[in-house]
Amino acid sequence: LLRAALGHDAEPPRVAGPGEAVGETPWGAVLAPGTGDNMGAALGLGLEPGDVVVSIGTSGTAFAVADAPAADPSGLVAGFADATGRFLPLVCTLNAARILSAAASLTGASLAELSALALAAEPGAGGLTLLPYLDGERTPDRPGATGVLAGLTTANATRENVARAAVEALLCSLADAVGHLAAQGVTPRRTLLIGGGARSEAVRALAPAILGTPVTVPEPAEYVALGAARQA
Repeated sequence: LLRAALGHDAEPPRVAGPGEAVGETPWGAVLAPGTGDNMGAALGLGLEPGDVVVSIGTSGTAFAVADAPAADPSGLVAGFADATGRFLPLVCTLNAARILSAAASLTGASLAELSALALAAEPGAGGLTLLPYLDGERTPDRPGATGVLAGLTTANATRENVARAAVEALLCSLADAVGHLAAQGVTPRRTLLIGGGARSEAVRALAPAILGTPVTVPEPAEYVALGAARQA
């Protein structure tokens, strides 16, 4: 194949293992493979099989460590390697914390006020449902999608219900992501909730019921940097 592609023979480079040093700089710094952001976070958090990370930034991710690579013909689960020689199946959503920001703007509330409003509403938001594909969506692949606030009536048209619908929409979207991981053989036993959206009291309160596992919120830290340091 190399001869066909290049027109001559070539010796391809060897791919080094995640904990393997391949040399040193003249000043003594070790040269070794690096890793990516989610892989570094997994190492920094000390993930074990059964742990699922749900990260709520502007976009959202759900990922876990696994002993076998993901092979998802739908393309919803990305089959990454982790930073230790195992694998990191991952699902990414385009809309996550931006759902809360949009709902805060819609209700004229701060993010803290939005959380309090959501907790003041009943589960199900009085029948109000938010489809949270505000700027298209990646999982599922709907690049032209827009958000929909469905089931609106005079009885449920309150700021509290809008806030609740937004938090439930965010978590249901991420629960779908965790479900895609489960379809690839990941057995979620515990969810670690990280990212800016994890600061929301309403998100933390509703997450266990919607995600279906015990939820831990680790102390905020630079998990990616911690993972890179551990790998080094």
